[in-house]
Order: sequence, then structure tokens, then C-alpha cells
Amino acid sequence: MTNNQPFVDLRKYDQSWFDRGRPSWYILLWWFVQAIAFPLTPQPLNSLRCILLRLFGARIGKGVLIRPTARFTYPWKVTIGDYSWIGDDVVLYSLDEIHIGEHCVISHKSYICTGSHDMRDPAFGLKTAGITIGNGAWVAADCFVGPGVEIGANAVIGARSSVFSSMPSGQVCLGSPCRPQYPRLGK
Repeated sequence: MTNNQPFVDLRKYDQSWFDRGRPSWYILLWWFVQAIAFPLTPQPLNSLRCILLRLFGARIGKGVLIRPTARFTYPWKVTIGDYSWIGDDVVLYSLDEIHIGEHCVISHKSYICTGSHDMRDPAFGLKTAGITIGNGAWVAADCFVGPGVEIGANAVIGARSSVFSSMPSGQVCLGSPCRPQYPRLGK
């Protein structure tokens, strides 16, 4: 029933232990820059977005393309390898480290999420774990990639998949939950 006693007591929630990696004023400055500068930069000004991310500590390789509506929670926790693409409305929820390899595509509306909560903890404690996406991987449109996941090199994650566990290299993986289906064949 809807009136049962809750298993959590959100008054006990405490993330005072969590290190965001920068002081609060710096985080607010980043959020302001991202809210104003990113959406106002035309598509061809990709290099300006990469410069802004680097200024705030992101490790961005050469030839990286980032769309103006992409969102980075804490850029200093993000690494993107050479010639990778980050699509429109992608969210890199970087409470922990996110490593994206070279020649990767993270397609539109995908959510790369390094944080969650312990549903067994009455205080609903925060949990974080990094995400690694291997070289040549493609995370297709509208996917969710959860904390602690590793996506192998040259893997494909099919559109609208939910990835809660690591996926092997060179496989086409689909579904919710996402599962390997068949090998991705190169030329």
C-alpha cells in the first residue's frame, strides 16, 4: 500500500564525506559558464567548448567534438580521448571519474552516471564508481550507463539500452538490462 512506513529517513542523509574535487565557488562558476557559454556557442565553435572544459580541468584529446547541449557535472573528473564525439543532450554525471577512449561516440541523450544511492541504507547513502568506455566504442542514442561500468573497446551499445554491468570488447550489446548479442565486425 502507499501509506506503509518508508524504509528510508531522508533527514539522515549525509554526503559530508563526498569530495567534489573543487571548492563550492569554483563549482558554481563552472555551472554558470556551462549554462551560458555552452548553449550559446554555435556548432562550429566546438574548439571553444573544448577550451572551456580544459580550463576547468577536463582532459580533452585532439579532434574531440562536443555539442553545445552536452552537460558535465564536474569536468575535472572527465577524460575524453582523441577524435571522440559527445552528442547533443548527453549528460556526463561525473561524481566519480569518467574515462572515454579515443574514437568513441556517445550519442544524443545518453546519460553516463557515476552516482547512485544505497537503497538498503536508511539514510539513502551516496555511492559513486567510475565509468570507463574503451577506444572505438559507440554508445548509441538515449542510453543509460551506470556506476562502475566498463564498456570494452569497439563495443556497440544499442539505442535506449540500460547498462548496469560491464560489456565486453568487440560486441554489439542491447537491451534493458543490456546484454552482449553478437560480434561487431570490422572491415
